[in-house]
Amino acid sequence: MAEIILVRHGQANSTATDEASYDRLSDLGRKQATWLGEYLHQTNPRFDRVFTGTLSRQFETARAMGYTAPSQDVRLNELSYFALADAAQAEHGVPTPQTTADFATHLPLLMELWITDQLKDVPETFETFAARITDLIDEMCRMAGRTLLVTSGGVIGMAMRHALHLDERGMAKIMLQVTNASVHRLHFVHETLMVGGFNATPHLDAPDRIHARTFV
Repeated sequence: MAEIILVRHGQANSTATDEASYDRLSDLGRKQATWLGEYLHQTNPRFDRVFTGTLSRQFETARAMGYTAPSQDVRLNELSYFALADAAQAEHGVPTPQTTADFATHLPLLMELWITDQLKDVPETFETFAARITDLIDEMCRMAGRTLLVTSGGVIGMAMRHALHLDERGMAKIMLQVTNASVHRLHFVHETLMVGGFNATPHLDAPDRIHARTFV
């Protein structure tokens, strides 16, 4: 049996307007990751392998969790949200979201445009993004033991789409629910990929940490 634990990075720079400035943890994001690491080390800290993407917010989350020398795999990098949003605005007049509520309606529309190949000036097609994530998950399924993947919300949404055979609208809904420093479990057993847990934040359940649950 293979167990795959996916963790979304801690809160990043939520006021950013481009990929480069977004790619760093906030002070709260570093705390979220530290608390998650403490929880894992109190329960079951041993992993046979630990991977992050090559993005700073992913690598720094793993380090704050106590995994100081993870392997890096570019397939765990997030989709290029700001580039997609810029293309949607330039090519279809879709305004960039200004509030969290705006983002909740913007993301499903953005995904629909991307999935249906209506965004041309983007770094990566949806098919390429989907293929790299599903290939990675399938590869990890062939590795016995426990694997920790520290990644991002879009990657986790795609992994859940792969496991649950979600349509595109379902994937967008899943992506909107993925909180910072949340834990998601996939099990590969009897040649079947199954979801063992989604969006868990036990390290934030205490009353004095509820404020630390963030989506952006």
